[in-house]
Order: sequence, then C-alpha cells, then structure tokens
Amino acid sequence: MKVSATYRIQFHAGFTFADAAELAGYLEALGVTHLYASPIAEARSGSMHGYDVVDPSRISEALGGEQGFRDMAAALRARRIGVVLDIVPNHMAVGGADNAWWQDILENGPESPFARHFDIDWTPADPALQGKVLAPFLGRPYGEALSGGDLRLKVDDRGLAVWAHDHHRFPLRPADVQALRGGDLSAYDARTPEGQARLHELLERQHYRLAWWRTAGDEINWRRFFDITELAGLRIERDEVFEAVHALPLRLYAEGLIDGLRVDHVDGLADPGAYLRKLRARLDALAAERPNRDGPAYLVVEKILAPDEPLPPDWPCDGTSGYDFLNEVSALIHEPSGAEPLGQLWAAIAGRSPDFEDEERRARAEILQQGFAGQLATTARNLSRLARCDLATRDLTEESLRRALQALLAGFPAYRTYARGEAAGEADLEILRRAEAAALRTTAMADRPALLQILAWLRGQGPGPLERRKEALQALQALQQLSAPVAAKSVEDTAFYRYGRLISRNDVGCDPARLGDGPEAFHAAMARRAAKWPRSMLATATHDHKRGEDVRARLAVLSERPHLWTLHVRNWLADLPDHVDPGDVYQGLQTLVGAWPPELDPQDDEGVAAFGERVGRWQVKALREAKLRTSWLAPDEAYETRCREETVGRLDDRAFREQLHGFVERIAPGGALNGLAQALLRCAAPGVPDTYQGCEFWDFSLVDPDNRRPVDYALRMAALASGAPAARLVEAWRTGAIKQHVIARTLSLRRLRPGLFSDAAYRPIGASGLRSGSVLAFERGGPEGPLLVACAIRAAAALEGASGPTLSSAWWNGTELAATASPTGRWVNRLTGEVLAGDGALAAQNLFATLPVALLTAD
Repeated sequence: MKVSATYRIQFHAGFTFADAAELAGYLEALGVTHLYASPIAEARSGSMHGYDVVDPSRISEALGGEQGFRDMAAALRARRIGVVLDIVPNHMAVGGADNAWWQDILENGPESPFARHFDIDWTPADPALQGKVLAPFLGRPYGEALSGGDLRLKVDDRGLAVWAHDHHRFPLRPADVQALRGGDLSAYDARTPEGQARLHELLERQHYRLAWWRTAGDEINWRRFFDITELAGLRIERDEVFEAVHALPLRLYAEGLIDGLRVDHVDGLADPGAYLRKLRARLDALAAERPNRDGPAYLVVEKILAPDEPLPPDWPCDGTSGYDFLNEVSALIHEPSGAEPLGQLWAAIAGRSPDFEDEERRARAEILQQGFAGQLATTARNLSRLARCDLATRDLTEESLRRALQALLAGFPAYRTYARGEAAGEADLEILRRAEAAALRTTAMADRPALLQILAWLRGQGPGPLERRKEALQALQALQQLSAPVAAKSVEDTAFYRYGRLISRNDVGCDPARLGDGPEAFHAAMARRAAKWPRSMLATATHDHKRGEDVRARLAVLSERPHLWTLHVRNWLADLPDHVDPGDVYQGLQTLVGAWPPELDPQDDEGVAAFGERVGRWQVKALREAKLRTSWLAPDEAYETRCREETVGRLDDRAFREQLHGFVERIAPGGALNGLAQALLRCAAPGVPDTYQGCEFWDFSLVDPDNRRPVDYALRMAALASGAPAARLVEAWRTGAIKQHVIARTLSLRRLRPGLFSDAAYRPIGASGLRSGSVLAFERGGPEGPLLVACAIRAAAALEGASGPTLSSAWWNGTELAATASPTGRWVNRLTGEVLAGDGALAAQNLFATLPVALLTAD
C-alpha cells in the first residue's frame, strides 16, 4: 500500500494497539493512508514512548503483544490503512534489570556473546576499567552508597546479584556465584564494617565498576544516546547486531503487517549510508514474500539538516521524517523584518547577544566539557593512534589533537559529516569549509597543524595513513559519532532554551538564527523536494517538539508586530526583582501568550490554574535544559520557584490575567490564520504529510511530556462526522474543528487522487495588486497544465483584533492570483465546495471569501 498521508500515534500502556484499532474508521475519514507507530518492541517497564527498548525481538506486552498488533493491523487494513513503524537501531535501555544482553555483559564481561553488540571500549586509558564497563548508575558517590546500604547482595529468580537502590541489577561473575553458593549472604551486609569490606572486595572483582551517575560524562567507556546514561549505543554496523535488532520489523514487513520504517537518530550510527543500503537491500529482497506486491518499502530517517545542508543523495531512502519542512514552513510564517527589533529587545531584556550563533558557540563549548569529556578524550586518543601510524603525522600529540577537536566541534555547522577515509562528497566539503573557518578563529597557532590534519582526514586527504583503513575508519567514526550528540545536546537541548528573541523559532530542526524567510525561499525548498525527495515526510508537530505547532503559529504574529509586543512586555517586566533573570521570565511570558488555550475564559479560575500548572512544568524543564541558573545535574529549586512566581504566579493577579487575555485576543485570529496555512501547506506540498496525534485540532501543547497528553478522540470523531460546512466551522474557529476540516478535505483528496500530489511537478504562482505579497500559492500538475492549486494568506497581523481568521473582501483591494487556466474552465474549491471561473486571473476576495486557505482542482 503506497504511503500518502500518515497519522502518528504514541503507544504506551495507557494507549494500546486495541485503542488504535478503534480509530480505524476515523483515520479513514480523515484521509490517512497509514498509521505511523512509535516503537513497539519490548521497552523498559513503564515506558511512555518506546525508545528505551530492552528486547528488540518481541512486541511489547504492555501495548498488547504480537496478537494485539496483528488485530490492530487487521482492523486498519479493513479500512485500507497500513502501518509505518518507528525503529531504534542506535541504542537500547540498559538501566534497571530488563535488558538480557546488558545483564550478560555485566556477568561475563568481554567474553559475553553480546560484548561487541554495544559500543564499548574494553581497553580504555584508565587501567581500572580494563576489561570492565563503567556502571554509573548510583544515586550518590560509591563510598556513600556502599556504607549507606544502597547496595545489597541477594538472590532473585535469575540468580545471585547485587542490587543498587532496589532498581539496578548487577549480576556476579560465574566464578563468584559458584564460590558463594550456599554461603551466608548476611556476611556481605554493607551496614557493618566487615560486610562493607567484603562487598567492596566482591564488587572490585566484577566486569563492571559501580560509580556515581555524575561520573559518566568524564569517565564512561561506552557510547550513550546523547548524554543519557541509561541508553547504550549499539554497534549496528556488525551483521549479528543488525540481524538481531531488525529481525522483528523485517518479519512484520515480509508478512505485510507494515509497509515502511522510520529510522530513529540515523546520525548516531557509525556509517548511516552503509546501514541504509543494507536495510534497503533486505527490504527489497523481502518484497517478493509480501501478500501484496505493492512496490518498495517506505523508508525515512530522523535527520536534522543544517541550514542549506542537503540529505546525502546516495542514501537509499525516501527522505527525512520532516523536521526540515517544519523549519521551512515556520520560516515562511515569520516576518524577516522583525529580526532586528526583536533581537534588540531580547538583548536589552536579557543582557545577552541578539545573535543565536553566539549562544550556540558558548553552549557547544560547555557541553563538550561537561557532558562529553570522556568521549572527547576517547576520540582524541583514536586520532592520536591514527597519527602515529604515519611518519608525517606521528608528532601530533594527543593533547594537541584534543584541543583542536574541541575547537572544531565548538563551531561545527552541522550534526556530522559522513567521512569513510575516502574523498569527501560535495555536501561534506562545504560543511568542513565552514567548520574550518569557525575553528581557525579560536584555535591557538600551536594547535593549527592538528586541526588542519583532522580536517584533511575528514576530507579523505593526506598526508596520513589512509591506506590504514581500519585505524582511519575507527577514528573518523568516533569523531562523527561524537559531533552528532554534541550538536543535539548543545543546540536543541541547551541553546534553544537560552536564546529568547522569539521562542517560536527555537524548535527541533529549526534555524533560530533566521527569524523568517520570504515566499521565494519556501518555493525553492518545495521545488527541490519535488525534484529530489518527493516522498519525504512533512511534519509540523512531533513527539519531540518544544512547543505545539499552533503555539508557534500564534507567536509568529509577533514577528509582524514587534513594536506592539515591545510595549506590552516592557510593561509586564517593569519592576522585576533582582533575584530572577529577566531573560528567563521573558521566555515564560512568551509561553503564556503563545500557549493560552483559545477557549479559556480568564474568569475560569480552575481552567487558568490548570493552564498555569502546565506552563510551570514547562518552565522547570526549560530552566534546567538551559543550564544557566539551575540544571538537571544541580537543580536550584529555590530559583525555579522564584521564576514561576514571576511568570505563572502572575495568573493569580486578575488584572494581569485580563491584560494577558486581551493581548492574546488581539493576535489569536492571526495565529489561527497561520495555523491553517501551515496545515494546508503540509498536506498539499510535495512529500508525505504526517499529522501528530490530536493535532488535527489546535495544538497548544508544550514540550514533552505535555505534548503526549491523552487525546479526546470522541470529540474529534464527532466533529468530523458532523459534516458542518466550512462557513459554520470558521465562525466557531476556536474549537479547532476548522483545522480538522482543512486537513481532512486535503488528505481525502490525496487519497482519492494521489497523482495530483505524489508525482506532480511544483510551480509557484504569483499575484498582482496591492496585497500581492500577502498571498502564497502554487500549482501541482503535469506537462498538460495545472491540476491543483493551493493558496494561503501571509498577513496574520492584518487580523489584529478581528473576530476570526478571515479578511474582508475590501481588504484585498483588487488583488488577483496570476492567470492559471483550468482545463475545464472552472475550479472547485475542495475546502468549501465553491466554484470559480478558471479562464483568467482569480480574485483573492473570491478565493478567500470563506476561509484563509484554498485548495482548487479543475472541475
């Protein structure tokens, strides 16, 4: 079944396969062709997302098990809906006691059959870790945990093991199990001096070294997912690991139970290109076994593209999971001219740089030192080994290479490159050119030879032992598997929470350095996608977003009215006490404005309190991610409380509450207009649109776990089944049903006539007249002429103070869409049912008489 439109579901124990099966009829009516499922393999107990897999070979029992999945797939298939499955080849969960592979490694060390499944350095520089893994899972320093009774030796159903905090299980070596069999375990009670000495001596003999969790960043000798110690990196490049991790999804694909895969965090893999070639080859080979031979599998990757970075053209996939589109449409609805005044406002309030690049550089340098010092040292050691293989480079010291590497990564302009010891491709060369320019500004003269040699290796140039392929690949892969998590943690999870010019541009995949782009940039991006990646996924809301798509759409209005916003926010920040950072409060005020629910009455004390609770939880996470005055490592709860008092606490003041609500009311219609434009463009542009669970209504969620709250599907089903006309829905726009209407009408047309979208060319359409700059339009069609025209308004601020997201006919003042003839002489607006003449220019006042978006097909 060809993938045309997906609907993302986050499975967990509270929303299972059985729950999703009940949505089959609704998803069909919405126009969805595929349910896009979060990971379904057996995950850590209580997982709310599935990315913490402990057994990749089994479907999670908490979600319904294999039979539950089969029942769901059958219910969906009866409605002509397939499944696209999210998989996690980069890492597995190793905390606790659930992962049998990791438990075997702890028990048997380098002799375990799984010892090479994970990216473990069994011969690190630290002699205390030779043949061991660091186990930094203790809640306090080892000595305190030992003497405090946090470590206990006991027998469970799997044998003899040490338990830490009654949560983490550490099995003993077989020799020690044999020696202790039948012995008195109370002799190892660490609450007595003798027992403590015995238990410590026993632990020192194991294939692991227990340690405080805070030691991980400096001393860990295995690769993690970002800086999350309970997620260990897999060596998916090894055939036996690939087969073990992919056996389940490949089997489900062969049986026709799924039609495609989304690969999580592809940049964490040693060689993403080689991995995708292997995966594609396996999928293609299995296609003949499927019940319905319906073409190649759909395959997309989670990939954060840097500004102007293309997806590697030799990757045999259909594209990305859509963050690049999120950035493109977000930039479209933000006004570029707002960058300077909003930047000045941010600098004046926060006392920080108006430029995002400055914030990013500082964050990168800090994160490298605080979160990845151990991995940085390991990478430098690998580069030093490579350097010593050749007479021309053997005098490059490990310490010089480490300093050069640190300077390189602090200004690296992308997640990573894809060097393999061969000549680099065009995209990599451009990234390395920019990286070199940035690094040379901060690298000491004495370390420049080391920097230039690292860059030469990445480019596939000499001097250097490129014939020593094993050493080169090991060193380059370690470097590239370091640059990706450093980018993620320093940019998305640090700088995005520090930089507050306009937080609607600080989201996954976005480039906050550019507040906005004009229509030309959007058209160019869509044309490139139509030509090169026509089946790439398109997303505007995800399980990873920092704030909901309609929060961003509303805050985008401020980019058009920076001076109005300045007047209000300066008034709110007047007399701010010295014990809070104004920048932190300013971002909190933006959140209150952006996330205020459309139907929330400021007199509803209970509703306002619930909203305040949500924003308060967001603020604690935002402050800790920023790592300026508090952090996850060293939380300052007193400071967090003071910040909440200056943001959420203001909601207790009815006068402020009324001011806030009054301001939101002024910009909310413009935000709704942006939200409808965003929804239509996602559904009509080149690619495969994804709707995140529940976001067919307005999405005013915040960062996880807020964006994973239960969805009221009964309400959504009733709204769609009502069949209310567009005119009535736009009058009741606050409910969000109008957004659902736009999505359902567009996706249903995609499903009915897929050729209009998947294989059609993309061509921009211009406009003429006074408001020509306020229209964005494009046509999709073949060589015979346009078959479909999509139109949206770019003038959110024009609705300031309006009662809804539509503009009067007088406002358009004769503006027309450029002539685009219909083969039949007429156009039908698929969103409203209205019929328009197609033998000439289309008047904007007719196009947008009912809705601020239009979708036309030849009648």
